[in-house]
Amino acid sequence: MKVAVVGCTHAGTFAVKQILSDYKDVEVTVFERNEEISFLSCGIALYLGGQVKDPQGLFYSNPEELKKLGASIKTRHNVREIDPRNHTLEVENLATNELMIEHYDKLVMTTGSWPIVPNITGIKSEKVLLCKNWSHAQELFKRVPKVKRIAVIGAGYIGAELVEAYSLKGHEVSLIDAQTRVMPKYFDPAFTNRIEADFEANGVQLELGQSVQSFEEKNGELIIKTDKKAIAADLAILCIGFRPNTALLADKVEMTPNGAIITDDYMRSSDPDILAAGDSAAVHYNPTGKNAYIPLATNAVRQGILVGKNLKKPTMRYIGTQSTSGLSLYGTSICATGLTAESAKNQRIDAKQVIFEDNYRPEFMPSTTPILMSLVYDAGTRRILGGALMSKYDISQSANLLSLCIQNKNTIDDLAMVDMLFQPTFDRPFNYLNLLGQAAQAQAAKVETTKTLA
Repeated sequence: MKVAVVGCTHAGTFAVKQILSDYKDVEVTVFERNEEISFLSCGIALYLGGQVKDPQGLFYSNPEELKKLGASIKTRHNVREIDPRNHTLEVENLATNELMIEHYDKLVMTTGSWPIVPNITGIKSEKVLLCKNWSHAQELFKRVPKVKRIAVIGAGYIGAELVEAYSLKGHEVSLIDAQTRVMPKYFDPAFTNRIEADFEANGVQLELGQSVQSFEEKNGELIIKTDKKAIAADLAILCIGFRPNTALLADKVEMTPNGAIITDDYMRSSDPDILAAGDSAAVHYNPTGKNAYIPLATNAVRQGILVGKNLKKPTMRYIGTQSTSGLSLYGTSICATGLTAESAKNQRIDAKQVIFEDNYRPEFMPSTTPILMSLVYDAGTRRILGGALMSKYDISQSANLLSLCIQNKNTIDDLAMVDMLFQPTFDRPFNYLNLLGQAAQAQAAKVETTKTLA
C-alpha cells in the first residue's frame, strides 16, 4: 500500500510514526513544502522572549528520524493538485521546478492552517510580519530587537504571548483587536478584566474594539489606521487567526464553511481513501456535540495517531475534544476548557455560570494563593460544559480534570463530592474544585427556590 502524507507538522509527524509502527507493508511518502518538519509554533513566543535558548528544541522530529523509521521524506516539494478519482498527486520539486505525478492508495491530509491575511491596503508592507512557522520565527528574532515600537494585531493566545514577551523585553507594545476584550473565545470578562489589567500594568497599550483599515509606511514608521485612530509603530505582527489550508481538496470532500475537512469517528473524510487530521480538519467538540474548527496542537497529535491506527480499517474511535488550553502571562497561569458562558449563550444552550474564588490551601500555611474559577453547566441536566481557572499557583492540571469531567458528562454534583486527597501542603479538606462544584450546587438550589416561590 502506498500512503502519501501531505504536510508534516504536528498531525503529519504523529501520523507517519504511527503508520510505520503499526504496518510493515506500507510505503509512506511525505510531501512537505518547507525545509523543516514538526515545528512547535506554540513555542515561538518562548523563543522570542528568551525562555527557550536553543530553538532546535522546538522541533520534536526531523526528516532524518522519519527516514530511519522507513518513510520517504520529500521536503521542498509542493503538492499542486490532488485527483481523488485517479488517486494521484501533481507535485512540484521547489528546488528544481520539476513536476511529477505520484500515485497513492491512501492519502493523509495534514496540511495544517495558514494565518488569515485580510485584503486591506498596505498589508503587504515589509513592516507587517506573520507568526506561524520557523521562517516567521527567524524573521521576528532578527528584526524585532532592532526596533522599539511593536503593534500586535490579534488578541488571541499567540498575540497575547507575543505581547508579554516583547513588553518584558522593554519594547513599546500596542495590542490591537476588533473585539472589546482579549481572548474572548476562551475566557469570560471576570478573567479578561484581570488579564487586561496585567497588560496595562506592564506598559502595554490596549487598543481594543478597533478594526484595522490600512497600513501605511511614512517617514520610516508604520502607520496603522483603525476605524477609530492612527497608531504608529516600527513593526506590526499579524495574529488574527488561522484558516485550514485545504484548497487542494475544495469540492472534493465534505468540509465546514471555513474549509475544514469533516471526518468520521475514524478520521476518514467523505472520500474513504482520504484521511485528515490537525488544523486541516474539523474536530468533534464534546460540549456541543457538533463539529468545530479548533486549531490546537493537542487535537493535531491525537488525530494524527488515530489516522495511523485507522489507516486500513476502523480500529480506534476519535473521542473528541474539549478544546482544553492554557497559557502563562506575567507569572499567572490561565487555563480553560469547554464552553464559556458567552459561547454557550451564542450556541443557544440554557447554561448557568458560577464564578468562585478561594485560596488553594489553608491560611495557616506559610503561604497560600487565591484561585479565580468559573464553571459553566447545563441548567437542566447540571452537566458540566466548561470551566476556567486563573492563579499565580499552577492550576493547569485542574483544567485537565475539568476537561475529563466534560468528556465523561459529569455533573456539578459529581464535581462537588468527588474524592480528592487532602493534605494542607496541597489543598483544603475539600479541594478547590470540590468547592467550585459546591458553589454551582448552591447557585442551582437558589434558582430552584426562586422558581418554587414564584
